[in-house]
Formats: sequence, C-alpha cells, structure tokens
Amino acid sequence: MSEDTKEKLLRGALATLVEQGIARTSARSVAAAAGVNQALVFYHFGSVDGLLAAACRYGAEQRVARYRDELRQISTLAELLDLGRRMHVREKEEGHVAVLGQLLAGAQSQPRLGPATAAGLDLWITEIEQVLARVLGGTPIADFTDHEGLARAVAAAFVGLELYEGVDPDGAGRALDALEQLTALLGAFESLGPVAQRAVRAHVKRSLRR
Repeated sequence: MSEDTKEKLLRGALATLVEQGIARTSARSVAAAAGVNQALVFYHFGSVDGLLAAACRYGAEQRVARYRDELRQISTLAELLDLGRRMHVREKEEGHVAVLGQLLAGAQSQPRLGPATAAGLDLWITEIEQVLARVLGGTPIADFTDHEGLARAVAAAFVGLELYEGVDPDGAGRALDALEQLTALLGAFESLGPVAQRAVRAHVKRSLRR
C-alpha cells in the first residue's frame, strides 16, 4: 500500500505540473490530484521539493523505458532523427514537454530540483550515447567523436527545440530540417572513397588541434 501511495503522489505531482504549473504546485494540489491526504507528501518525501525531485526521476524513467526498445534498434542517424520527430509529437501531446519546462524553470529558484532534473536528463543521455556509439562506430568520424559530449548536445538540442516550439513552431521545424540535412551530409561523407575519407579525417584532426 505504501508503494502504491508513493506512486500515486508521483503521478499526481507530474499531472499538477502540467495542469497548474510549478508556482501552483503544493502539497494540497498534488494530494488532490493523487486522491490522498496531503500529510502523506511529507511522510513519504519530506517536502514538496523532495516529491518534485523524485517525480522528475520517476517521469524520466517511465519515458526512457517507453522508447528503450526503439532506441536499441536504431542503426543510422536518419533513424535516430526519425524517432526524435515522433517522440517530439507524442511527448508534446501527452504533456511531458510541459513537465520538463516547469522543472527547468523551477530549478532556477529551487536548487534542490537542479540535480534531480539533471539526473532525469542523464537517463536519456545514457541511452542516446549508446545509440551514437553504435551508429557512428563504423563511420569516418568515429576517431574524433566524443560520444558522451555529443549525446549531451543532442539531449540539450531536443529539450531546447521542445520548449522553443511553443514560441516559434516554424523555427523549430526548420531546426529539425537542418539536422536532417546534416544527416544527409554524413551519408555523403561515408560514400567517399578511402583516399578522400583519409584526407577529410586528416583535415578535421588538424582543425581540432588548433
């Protein structure tokens, strides 16, 4: 029963963030959404911030689990971008973009939420890094690609696009199209002969040393 109550509170916290925003998320509003006594917020999590921190990780775990099988079947950057586009639509429709936006906003004034939000994002980054290591492993750029750094850049770009779309949908769409163009560019690079690929590798390595 205790675990069931905790899960109700976690779900209630996420629902409250979507419907009311972080400024109006309180023990009372979360308890009402969860259908339990508000004292249970403090019994299980110590504070509202503690509940929100746990809800952040819980929500991320649920979302990553939903896409893990698809992520592990990806074999090209084009497939990763295609999944990203589908995730973009689904996550927005289901309100998860709003949750992330509220947590990021809250972390600016409530420091306890910062590490929890970062930990939730790290779950995504771990999965994306594995995809990039697999997809880029046999390409000409594998030797000078920081997979973890690139995974963080991809996650940051996705978060930024999700939030940016709210103020400029056309601009967000163009940004996704630009990523698709980069994917095509890598494909063209891979089609070069071995001599041309070695020349490009050497040029990039020289540029990185500067």
